[in-house]
Amino acid sequence: MRLDKYIRAIKDFPQKGILFRDITTLLNDAAAFSYSINKMAKIFKGEKVEMVAGIESRGFIFGSALAYKLKCGFVPLRKPEKLPAPVFKESFRLEYGTDSLQMHRDAFKQGARLIIVDDLLATGGTAKAALRLVKKLQADVIGLAFVVELKELKGREKIREVPVYSLVEF
Repeated sequence: MRLDKYIRAIKDFPQKGILFRDITTLLNDAAAFSYSINKMAKIFKGEKVEMVAGIESRGFIFGSALAYKLKCGFVPLRKPEKLPAPVFKESFRLEYGTDSLQMHRDAFKQGARLIIVDDLLATGGTAKAALRLVKKLQADVIGLAFVVELKELKGREKIREVPVYSLVEF
């Protein structure tokens, strides 16, 4: 299945000059969504994954479905002020400012075998912050998985220390 056919391109969103890759059209198609999850699960088959960490917000969609498929737990990596218990926090730079991800301090047992999932890899800043965040509990990160990778932005270069997988490259 060619997943790129299910990803819509929207010009000038969220600002002029940006070509936004919209995965909601992939999510709308049951066969394409199922194929995406099955393809990610196949990558990690036999890896004894204990947890999937999904990056807010679209990483929750793919990450939770993948965790279900792999029969393991799910950890939400959230934007600030959304988690009720004590958290670890990791900040990162955006094109116009900074942002942060948070995770409960008891999100998983130290050293758990873990995958990080998000919908899109662009510059790699968010993924790098997610990697640093889960390492605070000494996670054994098996890999990072993305539905879409924007190759020209070279985000993969920021997260070289672990295997990176993407289903579609633009």
